[in-house]
Amino acid sequence: MNRVVHFEIHASDPEKIGTFYSEVFGWEIKEWEMPGVSEENRYWFVLTAPEDSKEPGINGGMVVRRGELPQEGVPVSSFVCTISVENIDEYLERVKSTGGTVAVAKMAIPNTAWLAYAKDPEGNTFGLYQEDSSAL
Repeated sequence: MNRVVHFEIHASDPEKIGTFYSEVFGWEIKEWEMPGVSEENRYWFVLTAPEDSKEPGINGGMVVRRGELPQEGVPVSSFVCTISVENIDEYLERVKSTGGTVAVAKMAIPNTAWLAYAKDPEGNTFGLYQEDSSAL
């Protein structure tokens, strides 16, 4: 009960940020076609797995940012979603090669997993998590 069921990414340039997440994670980003919607009210669905997938996780959306980009060096002021990956090093390279940055380097959660934080090209923070019982 009271589980997170949806997330939203805020983007000044939704097409660019949608491409980033598609290229890094293989997510499908598709605009919700609503007749007569204004530019600032456009909305995109973010599918993190195929629609019929039984894989655990949630899907989300993307909205047009209604303010300035997150400022560098300022504490995170929103929820941070963490994405399960099979090879954290590979995904950190994907992030960097598609315009994102590493915010917090890979670190061990002893005997559990590897964890790192990254930012998309607009400065939105997200986590990367690789299960690994041998992490030290």
